[in-house]
Amino acid sequence: MIKRGKFITIEGTEGVGKSTNIEFIKEYLVRQGIPLLLTREPGGTPLAEEIREMLLKRRDEKMDESTELLLIFAARSQHLQQVILPALKGGRWVLSDRFTDATYAYQGGGRGLNISLITDLEERIQGELRPDLTLLLDIDVKLGLERAGRRGELDRFENEQLPFFEKVRKAYLKRIQESPDRCMVIDASPSLRVVQESIKKVLEPKIEEFLAEN
Repeated sequence: MIKRGKFITIEGTEGVGKSTNIEFIKEYLVRQGIPLLLTREPGGTPLAEEIREMLLKRRDEKMDESTELLLIFAARSQHLQQVILPALKGGRWVLSDRFTDATYAYQGGGRGLNISLITDLEERIQGELRPDLTLLLDIDVKLGLERAGRRGELDRFENEQLPFFEKVRKAYLKRIQESPDRCMVIDASPSLRVVQESIKKVLEPKIEEFLAEN
């Protein structure tokens, strides 16, 4: 019988260094001999990537908050069925740049949508699936936006104002507090070397724990 893979997600607001640190985590896991799939949300399949483009594109027409939420879960459903669930069932570990915690943070916290609506969609689309481990890269919002602004043109989410991201960060931290066994916070404000040392310190015991499971 094939042992189910583990599902690890990386979360954070703009400018926390997700891409660089996800690459670091990927390399760390591969060195442990773990069969790994790297993916992202929204996205992960051709259809879900098309939805991602719709969500991120800046346009004159304002996207309704409920439309945004439904598009995110439409992309997630496709991603789960086509990529994540088959990989986990086949014994591969999945490392994802964001997952449903981001929905609670951005659409629940940032947009102010009813949390019960997000929870209902989560249960309908995901069933019992939840990440085995979530790392939140946390940073002061102003510092994060300054870092993000250096990358070039901003997408529809990145173009939001400071109060929006303050609410997103607050919602993220609330999610972490509610799930301390699954979620861990990494201070993303120091140098990259220090951040990655913190990540490794958190990862090592968790990976050992996962690998020791029957």
